Amino acid sequence: MKLPRRNFLHLAASAAALPAVSRIARAQAYPSRPVHIIVPFAAAGAFDILARLIGQWLSERLGQPFVIENRPGGGGNIGTEVVVRALPDGYTLLMVGPPHAVNATLYDKLNFNFVRDIAPVAGVFRGPYVIVVNPSVPAKSIPEFIAYAKANPGKINVASGGVGSAHHVNGELFKMMAGVNLVHVPYRGAGPALVDLLAGQVQVMFAFMSSSIEYVRAGKLRALAVTTATRSDALPDIPTVGEFVPGYEASGWFGVGAPKATPAEIVDQLNKEINAGLADPKMKARLADLGGTVLAGSPADFGKLIAEETEKWGKVIRAANIKAE
Repeated sequence: MKLPRRNFLHLAASAAALPAVSRIARAQAYPSRPVHIIVPFAAAGAFDILARLIGQWLSERLGQPFVIENRPGGGGNIGTEVVVRALPDGYTLLMVGPPHAVNATLYDKLNFNFVRDIAPVAGVFRGPYVIVVNPSVPAKSIPEFIAYAKANPGKINVASGGVGSAHHVNGELFKMMAGVNLVHVPYRGAGPALVDLLAGQVQVMFAFMSSSIEYVRAGKLRALAVTTATRSDALPDIPTVGEFVPGYEASGWFGVGAPKATPAEIVDQLNKEINAGLADPKMKARLADLGGTVLAGSPADFGKLIAEETEKWGKVIRAANIKAE
């Protein structure tokens, strides 16, 4: 049967539009079942706190549960690989942060390339770390702590969330720049490290503000300084490390990623919804209370930040000769 030219052109145009219609329908249908956000570290740390805030917002906005799943181990690599290997359908997401930038240099061999295999979705939060000590430590300022450490070389334990964690590399940068000898004690996540710091099993930690600020406010930990270039509005009376160790700066940043082949329309939908959450007054107030600022922006903006942080901490790891366990 020979079709009239007008009918043929109409059918051809409809066929060409089918892939676009399919993509739009898929995006509109997403999510149709629970979504898992993999947190590659233990509960109670900054990764976990921020993932639960974002997960709750997305659940309310999109009408499906966003389930937080902690998969600690391997400096964050175990949970990350779960997402790398997951179906790229938007139902398995990753909470991304500083360890992902660090691990690119720290580990000689990984089963994935983070920049290549994880698609940036949205930046969420950026904020300072805080140098916190157990109240049994006599130092009440950074100069006093440096003097105390120099008087007790190799006797002060500094906790971290693991070898190569942001807490670890922040501490290594401080050790190099302040000229002190602290003993690194790695844990499987920031949560367990904070537990032992509170108990006095370790003496100091470069803790992310969101996971430590309530302990500081309650007097259970003493804050000596924040690690960012400027003071934090959440702890305005606490000085920066750079006020005493010129040039020192470090900050924590967090966001959401997905397997590399996740459809662009799903990435864009998630980016839009997360940015809406970051613009919500209640969410902004909650994040400000944790001591930082919102990141927001496009997936490309978040990807640029990841690349910059990977380069910065790669230099520190090589200079300190940090090796993965």
